[in-house]
Amino acid sequence: MISKSTIETVFETARVEEVIGDFVQLKRAGTNLKGLSPFSDEKSPSFMVSPVKQIWKDFSSGKGGNAVTFLMEHEHFSYPEAIRYLAKKYNIEIEETVQSSEEIAEANDKESMYLVSEYAQKFFQDVLLNTDEGQAIGFSYFKERGFTTDTIKKFGLGYSPETWDVFTKEALGKGYKLEFLEKTGLTILREDGRHFDRFKGRVMFPIHSMSGRVLGFGGRILTNDKKVAKYVNSPESEIYHKSKVLYGIFYAKQAIAKLDNCFLCEGYTDVIQLHQAGIENVVASSGTALTPDQIRLVNRLTKNITVLFDGDAAGLRASIRGIDLILEEGMNVKVCTFPDGDDPDSFAKKTPHDELVKYLQDNAKDFIQFKASLLMKEANNDPIKKADLIRDMVTSISKIPDRIKREVYIQECSRIMDISEDVLFNTLAQLTQKDLADANKKFKQEQKEKAFEVVKNEQLAVNSKVDVQYQLEKRIIEILLLYGAAQEDFADYLYKASDDGEVKEVKEINSYKVFQRIYMSLQEDEVELANPVFQEIYNNLIAYFNQNEKFEIEQYLMQLSPEMSQEVTSILMEDENMALHNWEVKQIYVKQKDQTISQYVTETILSLRWFLVNKIIEEMKLSITNQETADNTDTLSMVIDYSKLVLNFSNKLGRVMSRYS
Repeated sequence: MISKSTIETVFETARVEEVIGDFVQLKRAGTNLKGLSPFSDEKSPSFMVSPVKQIWKDFSSGKGGNAVTFLMEHEHFSYPEAIRYLAKKYNIEIEETVQSSEEIAEANDKESMYLVSEYAQKFFQDVLLNTDEGQAIGFSYFKERGFTTDTIKKFGLGYSPETWDVFTKEALGKGYKLEFLEKTGLTILREDGRHFDRFKGRVMFPIHSMSGRVLGFGGRILTNDKKVAKYVNSPESEIYHKSKVLYGIFYAKQAIAKLDNCFLCEGYTDVIQLHQAGIENVVASSGTALTPDQIRLVNRLTKNITVLFDGDAAGLRASIRGIDLILEEGMNVKVCTFPDGDDPDSFAKKTPHDELVKYLQDNAKDFIQFKASLLMKEANNDPIKKADLIRDMVTSISKIPDRIKREVYIQECSRIMDISEDVLFNTLAQLTQKDLADANKKFKQEQKEKAFEVVKNEQLAVNSKVDVQYQLEKRIIEILLLYGAAQEDFADYLYKASDDGEVKEVKEINSYKVFQRIYMSLQEDEVELANPVFQEIYNNLIAYFNQNEKFEIEQYLMQLSPEMSQEVTSILMEDENMALHNWEVKQIYVKQKDQTISQYVTETILSLRWFLVNKIIEEMKLSITNQETADNTDTLSMVIDYSKLVLNFSNKLGRVMSRYS
């Protein structure tokens, strides 16, 4: 178990913008940073990071928190895993306390699968580097590919022995369960109960997540047996989804963000060889067709992708279909091909670094120029084929979400293909109209499927009105979080008798800490927050303020549960979403820059009192309506008294009285 002092050091050292910057491309937005949500598919940034508050908020998914909660959400780490990751990132030595057997048993299935995969990677590399078989077969193969020992170690490359079940036996002997060996696909279990190693006799390429966890493996056979697949990948599992993973992303993410470009190729060795040659911003789709999820991984780091193609033109047209998917994500695409007979691996192996960099720069063509030159060769002056290829190019352009970019590309296409812009724009309009029609048809179908949920949705619509009490209670929590420890002067109104016996309201100025003022005000009215989550946070905050002289948001978040931490973060980042537009008409008041903290606190508390008293008045009026024959004198008298109280609130707030609805 990680010691408390280590956890505190991690929280003090880790910077949320640095941690998230490894996974999401962040750009300055005032005092904050913004980027595309890593949790949803979006074109406009709604992901905000506050370096000042050391928190983040994803407005598209509602998630939020600190550096630790980001890793827990994004990488599905447990709390200890997130702490270990940050400790490693910031070179913090971890102090351990003894774990109980119960704590060890609490590790869930997914974590067990990660541990099995990480053990397998170490096992395969150990076999590669430290056994005769590994050296003779696996190590010599990698050396023939031109990989240095440092590169082999960096990418965790390994070798699985030719024996049927040597890995499985070793893993079971180390205490790893057969259940998780099978779930990760490392071991294949037959119906007769016997088991064997999936990757027997193959060189191993571990596949990492963006944070560096081993998700699965690619294994390449070294014999020429045509009955056996050349490459075998780990099967889909709880931790490995090949359509959502890019090979090399862990090693490339920082270079991609720094250079604002990502090279995309097909194979493991392409990535490794380019990386070894000094081109580190490179990833691969691992031989699978490119997917939207893979593109979004890159989109979080950069808007620019350069697709690298082999010099062999066979199948090139089929390969470039992935470009349309990239365009649909609003990204900028270039294409670079290598000389005939070369692929990224072979070309990088024989080309000095400076020449390689220059080649990639000089030969990266805009996608439309590349596609035009490729398709024109196929058309070979055939007018029918030329018409088809023009439509093909316009189809690609229609995938671009940005209208200005679409128009620029249409103009470029017109110039290259020597055809009028009007014709191309008309074709684009037809395609766009078709896309809209298809989208509308899909929408109507979805609406039809939801027809039976109308009753539930009607109730939802009733409840969707602005909940004034909810907003005011949230504002109280926000005030405590932002200003709770501040010392402020507040106006107290007291009734005192003058020398002639007349009772008058007297205003006194007294100094309180903000949290004390709020606590006393709510206690005076015996008010509890109606929202149970807010009440829990309120109780927690008041206790924290009473026990600690200083309030630092990082330290406070550290001792909260992930659920409460997320709620607190949402409240703190509310202003960044500009969620409170024109709340004044609903009698919810947002602190203005020229307004003092004490004014803001007083307005919020008075507004809550005003709302609660109005609620009581409405309930009394309803009871009078329902009891027409009863004597309602006492109730009416109370309504008048409460109405005077509301008038008092209105006078103190300095606003015209109006009722909540």
